[in-house]
Amino acid sequence: YMCLASLIHYNDRFACGIDTVGISNFVTFLENTSEYRRDLRRLKYGDERDPKMRQTLLEMSPLTRASEITAPLFVVQGANDPRVPLSEARQIYEMAKKSNNNEREGVWWMMARNEGHGFRKKPNVDAYQEAMVRFFDRYLLDFSAVGR
Repeated sequence: YMCLASLIHYNDRFACGIDTVGISNFVTFLENTSEYRRDLRRLKYGDERDPKMRQTLLEMSPLTRASEITAPLFVVQGANDPRVPLSEARQIYEMAKKSNNNEREGVWWMMARNEGHGFRKKPNVDAYQEAMVRFFDRYLLDFSAVGR
Protein backbone atom coordinates (compact mmCIF):
# COMPACT_ATOMS: atom_id res chain seq x y z
CA TYR A 1 0.00 0.00 0.00
CA MET A 2 2.68 2.53 0.97
CA CYS A 3 4.45 2.29 -2.37
CA LEU A 4 1.22 3.01 -4.26
CA ALA A 5 0.11 5.77 -1.89
CA SER A 6 3.54 7.39 -2.10
CA LEU A 7 3.53 7.31 -5.90
CA ILE A 8 0.16 9.08 -5.84
CA HIS A 9 0.71 11.66 -3.10
CA TYR A 10 4.37 12.40 -3.83
CA ASN A 11 4.63 11.52 -7.51
CA ASP A 12 7.09 14.34 -8.16
CA ARG A 13 9.55 12.90 -5.62
CA PHE A 14 9.85 9.29 -6.79
CA ALA A 15 11.56 8.06 -9.95
CA CYS A 16 9.82 4.65 -9.71
CA GLY A 17 8.26 2.18 -7.29
CA ILE A 18 7.88 -1.52 -6.60
CA ASP A 19 4.54 -2.65 -5.21
CA THR A 20 5.00 -6.03 -3.53
CA VAL A 21 1.88 -7.76 -2.16
CA GLY A 22 0.21 -4.37 -1.76
CA ILE A 23 -3.41 -3.51 -1.11
CA SER A 24 -4.73 -1.44 -4.00
CA ASN A 25 -8.39 -1.18 -2.97
CA PHE A 26 -9.38 -1.66 0.66
CA VAL A 27 -12.95 -2.66 -0.25
CA THR A 28 -11.98 -5.44 -2.67
CA PHE A 29 -9.19 -6.47 -0.31
CA LEU A 30 -11.65 -6.95 2.55
CA GLU A 31 -14.16 -8.70 0.32
CA ASN A 32 -11.58 -11.08 -1.16
CA THR A 33 -9.03 -11.76 1.57
CA SER A 34 -9.13 -15.23 3.13
CA GLU A 35 -12.21 -15.66 5.25
CA TYR A 36 -10.23 -16.56 8.37
CA ARG A 37 -8.56 -13.12 8.23
CA ARG A 38 -11.51 -10.96 7.22
CA ASP A 39 -12.93 -10.02 10.63
CA LEU A 40 -9.50 -9.11 12.02
CA ARG A 41 -8.76 -6.99 8.95
CA ARG A 42 -12.12 -5.23 9.35
CA LEU A 43 -11.11 -4.30 12.89
CA LYS A 44 -7.84 -2.91 11.59
CA TYR A 45 -9.01 -1.07 8.45
CA GLY A 46 -12.77 -0.61 8.87
CA ASP A 47 -15.86 -2.55 7.86
CA GLU A 48 -16.57 -2.19 4.16
CA ARG A 49 -20.17 -3.27 4.71
CA ASP A 50 -20.93 0.04 6.43
CA PRO A 51 -21.74 2.58 3.66
CA LYS A 52 -19.84 5.51 5.25
CA MET A 53 -16.78 3.37 5.95
CA ARG A 54 -16.97 1.88 2.45
CA GLN A 55 -16.78 5.40 0.98
CA THR A 56 -13.83 6.28 3.20
CA LEU A 57 -12.03 3.07 2.23
CA LEU A 58 -12.60 3.78 -1.46
CA GLU A 59 -11.33 7.34 -1.11
CA MET A 60 -8.09 6.19 0.49
CA SER A 61 -7.55 3.28 -1.91
CA PRO A 62 -4.75 3.74 -4.46
CA LEU A 63 -6.87 2.19 -7.19
CA THR A 64 -9.25 5.17 -6.98
CA ARG A 65 -6.41 7.51 -7.96
CA ALA A 66 -4.28 5.13 -10.02
CA SER A 67 -4.31 7.50 -12.99
CA GLU A 68 -2.15 9.84 -10.89
CA ILE A 69 0.70 7.33 -10.81
CA THR A 70 3.11 8.72 -13.36
CA ALA A 71 6.33 7.02 -12.26
CA PRO A 72 7.26 3.57 -13.56
CA LEU A 73 5.70 0.85 -11.44
CA PHE A 74 6.66 -2.80 -10.92
CA VAL A 75 3.85 -4.92 -9.43
CA VAL A 76 4.92 -8.19 -7.76
CA GLN A 77 2.58 -10.82 -6.29
CA GLY A 78 2.27 -14.48 -5.43
CA ALA A 79 -0.78 -16.22 -6.92
CA ASN A 80 -1.59 -18.07 -3.68
CA ASP A 81 -1.42 -15.18 -1.23
CA PRO A 82 -3.95 -15.75 1.58
CA ARG A 83 -3.37 -12.25 2.99
CA VAL A 84 -3.49 -9.96 -0.04
CA PRO A 85 -5.37 -11.60 -2.92
CA LEU A 86 -3.87 -11.69 -6.40
CA SER A 87 -6.79 -9.53 -7.56
CA GLU A 88 -5.29 -6.55 -5.67
CA ALA A 89 -2.13 -6.69 -7.77
CA ARG A 90 -3.96 -7.40 -11.01
CA GLN A 91 -6.33 -4.46 -10.73
CA ILE A 92 -3.63 -1.88 -9.94
CA TYR A 93 -1.44 -3.26 -12.72
CA GLU A 94 -4.25 -3.07 -15.26
CA MET A 95 -5.33 0.41 -14.19
CA ALA A 96 -1.78 1.78 -14.15
CA LYS A 97 -1.08 0.18 -17.52
CA LYS A 98 -3.97 2.00 -19.18
CA SER A 99 -3.81 5.23 -17.19
CA ASN A 100 -4.02 8.42 -19.19
CA ASN A 101 -5.65 6.44 -22.01
CA ASN A 102 -2.44 4.87 -23.24
CA GLU A 103 -0.57 1.64 -22.81
CA ARG A 104 2.28 2.66 -20.50
CA GLU A 105 5.56 0.95 -21.15
CA GLY A 106 6.83 1.64 -17.62
CA VAL A 107 4.46 -0.74 -15.83
CA TRP A 108 5.96 -4.14 -15.10
CA TRP A 109 4.29 -7.32 -13.78
CA MET A 110 5.67 -10.38 -12.01
CA MET A 111 3.48 -13.12 -10.59
CA ALA A 112 4.70 -16.44 -9.24
CA ARG A 113 2.10 -19.19 -9.50
CA ASN A 114 3.69 -21.21 -6.69
CA GLU A 115 4.11 -18.44 -4.10
CA GLY A 116 1.99 -16.80 -1.44
CA HIS A 117 2.62 -13.57 0.49
CA GLY A 118 6.08 -12.76 -0.81
CA PHE A 119 8.53 -14.95 -2.66
CA ARG A 120 10.27 -17.72 -0.69
CA LYS A 121 11.38 -20.28 -3.29
CA LYS A 122 14.93 -19.69 -4.50
CA PRO A 123 14.19 -19.70 -8.26
CA ASN A 124 11.45 -17.12 -7.71
CA VAL A 125 13.56 -14.99 -5.37
CA ASP A 126 16.40 -15.06 -7.91
CA ALA A 127 14.06 -14.11 -10.78
CA TYR A 128 12.52 -11.31 -8.70
CA GLN A 129 15.90 -9.91 -7.66
CA GLU A 130 17.14 -9.97 -11.25
CA ALA A 131 14.00 -8.23 -12.47
CA MET A 132 14.23 -5.68 -9.66
CA VAL A 133 17.82 -4.85 -10.59
CA ARG A 134 16.80 -4.45 -14.24
CA PHE A 135 13.85 -2.25 -13.23
CA PHE A 136 16.02 -0.03 -11.02
CA ASP A 137 18.74 0.08 -13.65
CA ARG A 138 16.21 1.24 -16.22
CA TYR A 139 14.18 3.70 -14.17
CA LEU A 140 16.25 4.71 -11.18
CA LEU A 141 19.77 4.89 -12.58
CA ASP A 142 18.93 5.94 -16.15
CA PHE A 143 16.96 9.14 -15.60
CA SER A 144 16.66 9.74 -19.34
CA ALA A 145 14.27 6.75 -19.51
CA VAL A 146 11.93 8.35 -16.98
CA GLY A 147 11.63 11.69 -18.71
CA ARG A 148 11.64 13.73 -15.51
